Amino acid sequence: MESDTNPMRKAHSAPRCHAKAKTTGNRCKAPARRGWRVCRMHGAGGGAPTGTANGAWRHGERTKEAEKIRRDLNLLFEMTKNGINSIADDR
Repeated sequence: MESDTNPMRKAHSAPRCHAKAKTTGNRCKAPARRGWRVCRMHGAGGGAPTGTANGAWRHGERTKEAEKIRRDLNLLFEMTKNGINSIADDR
């Protein structure tokens, strides 16, 4: 007699990975990670940690925040330069 508390029932009914093989075109049959569309082998939850938790962290010059500040400053500089040029053209 089989028990209704089969622990694998949950695993069998889990959503499947959406990754597809290039050669055969078949989808991966592994269960997708919770909150992701793909399994662990196809990149769910992957990637290096950000910031100082990353082993390659050096100085923070190329962080997302630093890049945004740099872009904003460049935009402000361009707007100022264009404003000065338009004033000079009016003379």
